[in-house]
Amino acid sequence: MSPRPSDPLLPNALMEAAARLLAEEGAAALTTRRLAAAVGTSTSAVYTHFGGMDDLVRALVHEGFARLHRRMSRVRATADPVCDIMTLGYAYRANALEYPQLYLVMFGSSVLGGFALADEDRQHGRYTLESLVDGVARATAIGRFRGDDIAQVAHQMWIALHGLVTLDLGGYLVSPYDADSCFETQLRAVMLGAGDDPRDVATSLAKARRRKAGADAPLEPLVVPAG
Repeated sequence: MSPRPSDPLLPNALMEAAARLLAEEGAAALTTRRLAAAVGTSTSAVYTHFGGMDDLVRALVHEGFARLHRRMSRVRATADPVCDIMTLGYAYRANALEYPQLYLVMFGSSVLGGFALADEDRQHGRYTLESLVDGVARATAIGRFRGDDIAQVAHQMWIALHGLVTLDLGGYLVSPYDADSCFETQLRAVMLGAGDDPRDVATSLAKARRRKAGADAPLEPLVVPAG
């Protein structure tokens, strides 16, 4: 009798369930038994696909950044790099709202408990900043931004939006200062802080709003290969 074929969607289902358990119940809830029960499989499936729980958490981090990169890659470079940067901001937030549990895990949130991330895992997702750094470089080259350290400016923008998104997911932002009302104010502030002209910022923001729908569109399911 031939062996039963492996379900290609099982690794992805295990990671989705693991992220949900971590975010909703904390690290103590993430056991092979709970995880297998949540997906409807055997505990051996966790070891078959990931080797162990530490490796599964590491895979979650990498998967989170892969999804973020896929969404950010939808934002194509145009003749208005400031509009591009703002659209990247919309994409960043949309990804976090679509995958809130995964977002908490990929940035080493306290939900990880005893599942410590190595430095290489913490730094793994830096490739997702490349499009932002490129946008800042192009905005600087055409005189929209001051000639400051390009990488530092990009990091400041990331930190500002990451902070807003994290507070939003934690339920800390409420009306009249909820995330929707604060987000574009934050976008304008970081562009002005980089040296852009207020009128040019307003023009770029209007264009970014029109591009927002593409940044918000859900991603196609990503099938994760067996480990």
